[in-house]
Amino acid sequence: MKLRTCLYLLLAASASHASAVTSAPLPALPTTQHGGLWDAGHVQGIAVDEQGGYIYYSFTNLLARYDFSGTLIGTLEGWTGHLGDLDFNPDDGLVYGSLEYKKDQAFYVALIDVRRIDKLGLQATDTDIMRTVYLPEVVADYTADVNGDGRFDGDDGRYRGNETASPDHRYACSGIDGVAFGPRFGHADGGPLLTVAYGIYGNTTREDNDHQVLLQYDVAQWHALARPLKEAAPHHSGPQQVDGKYFVRTGNTSYGVQNLTYDPAQQRWLMGVYQGKKSTFPNYLMFAVDAKATPRRGDLIGVPGPSPQQWEQGQLLPLAEAGLRDPVTGIRGWNQKADVGLQALGDGRFYLVRNYKQGQQQGAELQLVRWTGDAQQPLAREP
Repeated sequence: MKLRTCLYLLLAASASHASAVTSAPLPALPTTQHGGLWDAGHVQGIAVDEQGGYIYYSFTNLLARYDFSGTLIGTLEGWTGHLGDLDFNPDDGLVYGSLEYKKDQAFYVALIDVRRIDKLGLQATDTDIMRTVYLPEVVADYTADVNGDGRFDGDDGRYRGNETASPDHRYACSGIDGVAFGPRFGHADGGPLLTVAYGIYGNTTREDNDHQVLLQYDVAQWHALARPLKEAAPHHSGPQQVDGKYFVRTGNTSYGVQNLTYDPAQQRWLMGVYQGKKSTFPNYLMFAVDAKATPRRGDLIGVPGPSPQQWEQGQLLPLAEAGLRDPVTGIRGWNQKADVGLQALGDGRFYLVRNYKQGQQQGAELQLVRWTGDAQQPLAREP
């Protein structure tokens, strides 16, 4: 009897402990955070693990891990490519980020096991903390011989130092940057897909670069495709097909969608961009697409089609009916800076990042903001 009683008490205590763990409150969100000063590129984007209580900052060639109290937990560094926007995947506990190697014509999504970033100076090339998945769809558009002269004029040839002027690159694709998890376009529910946004060269003399290009992927099988980062021998392991390719006419923006996030509270995708330079467009800094907006096949205005009288066809997504409206083009958006860090928290609040430089070092300041719905100031600081 004593043994049974002890066993019962042990099981009861274990169940009580498990219940306490599962019902434990989430770590308190910081209203502000300093993302450090680094001998690296400028901050590109952030990812937030609300359950674990961590924030991750991409500084182009360095990843910093902070907890919600502002304590620096560790850094990952040691690559020469361009790590851009980030998002956290709660299904596998990894941070996903865009990673570019233009000179190698290699574009990846990095899968980063951030739980292992527990000290400063971890080298990505010495471990398998960062694994990568190759994106052939991006490579095909980036390397396209658009002007048909029989050669690809990339960033390492006659247009070195003036890459924007190259007549090649389909849709003026410069690579990738914005990434975020969310539903399939046309839906506000269902399993999350990873959306990857193109960078777009800001050539003001082209007419085929006025759409944002968004790819969607089901990443459920990506762990089998991912390979460790080996810069000396870039791999080509990745999905042969996309799960969707979509176009949003915003007017040209310099380097496309820099930051992408999905807000479940509004059921809306938000896109932060560097301001465009074409005078025929309003050149807003942030755009939105409603999750339930139905993609429709239509003309990609400015992109030559199979004959001189036709435009190329693609799956078009309309801009959300919100924000400012340009009376000439009908384009909607906001003059809200959101190009170096924007992360929806799912309850109408966001993290917004400001970048700055101090001496030769790059820094980041994170601020908790809320959605106001105001066309002039859509994001305001939490009181």
